[in-house]
Amino acid sequence: MADISASSASAKRMWCSVPERTQLHLAMLALQFGYAGFHVVSRAALNMGISKIVFAIYRNIIALLLLLPFAYFLEKKERPALTLSFVVQFFLLALVGITANQGFYLLGLDNTSPTFASAIQNSVPAITFLMAAILRIEQVRLNRKDGVGKVIGTVLCVAGASVITLYKGPTIYSPEPPLQSTTPLMLSLGDAKPKNWTLGCVFLIGHCLSWSGWLVLQAPVLKKYPARLSVTSYTCFFGVIQFLIIAAFFERDLQAWRVNSGGELFSVFYAGVVASGIAFAVQIWCIDRGGPVFVAVYQPVQTLVVAIMASVALGEQFYLGGIIGAVLIIAGLYLVLWGKSEERKFASKGKEVIPSPVEHGNTMTTSHVKSSLAQPLLPPSTGNV
Repeated sequence: MADISASSASAKRMWCSVPERTQLHLAMLALQFGYAGFHVVSRAALNMGISKIVFAIYRNIIALLLLLPFAYFLEKKERPALTLSFVVQFFLLALVGITANQGFYLLGLDNTSPTFASAIQNSVPAITFLMAAILRIEQVRLNRKDGVGKVIGTVLCVAGASVITLYKGPTIYSPEPPLQSTTPLMLSLGDAKPKNWTLGCVFLIGHCLSWSGWLVLQAPVLKKYPARLSVTSYTCFFGVIQFLIIAAFFERDLQAWRVNSGGELFSVFYAGVVASGIAFAVQIWCIDRGGPVFVAVYQPVQTLVVAIMASVALGEQFYLGGIIGAVLIIAGLYLVLWGKSEERKFASKGKEVIPSPVEHGNTMTTSHVKSSLAQPLLPPSTGNV
């Protein structure tokens, strides 16, 4: 016991001796690998025959059981009293951020592939900006380079998502046949060849719209109820309830609720523990220490890792339309993030300037703009997906 405690203390000291910026980079890389694994594991589970509704229910139950103790003990003092108004808001957050978000994701993933599901997710910050601009939560300033950058980035993301949806194109890369036929397990996996690719992309766009809507809608809720873990726990709880109601109509076969293999069991636990529990904690820490833009910049790394994993594990093929669309979306993502970074610089300069009566009219353009990307790419409870 003494040896174990001494070694753990030594490991802790070694980690603390690493510069914080390096810790952040390592944590973000680990986070992207974790999320990349989730895309591949989820697709493998669907191909093994697990019910989409049952998968979502089990995943959110595990995430809820994981988050509940932390929410209860860590936020005892800052958690406001639960009122009917909050219950309605949490229910709506669950409807958008859990039920619609995860439902569309699984339907889209089943008809496309992990790589393109991950690629389309890069458009979430741009869609969030667009929603916030329409709802007048965020102001678009076309007379400044940050506003122009965000608008162009949004257009590129929309164009990229449209290309992926409407143009599949020829196969650019296909793994060698032996890769897919080495074992019966590998034979049961693979790309969604007989599926409806266009419909799958439409579902994935619905997933991104739901995710962005969740990001926009949760901002006013967190102002009134500033207990993030508790909000996420309530959202998970109502998400489970909503999925159970859906299951009562569409998943009445009791056999569908059985976990038939170790692969299915692993995928459910991976989704609940890694993608919803551990990833949530790591991302909250990274956003707190590195800022939301720093976290969002790493999102394309996930797409690259997913492409490698899916090619090796699932024998996934890459198509020209998907590659062109992914490049446009990632370029759009970085333009939006650059615009957000420039916006913060303008805001900080505006705070430093003390306006005189003569200059008062000009200070309006440098006033602080409320950010719609306070938590970009924060997965629903986190549901990344």
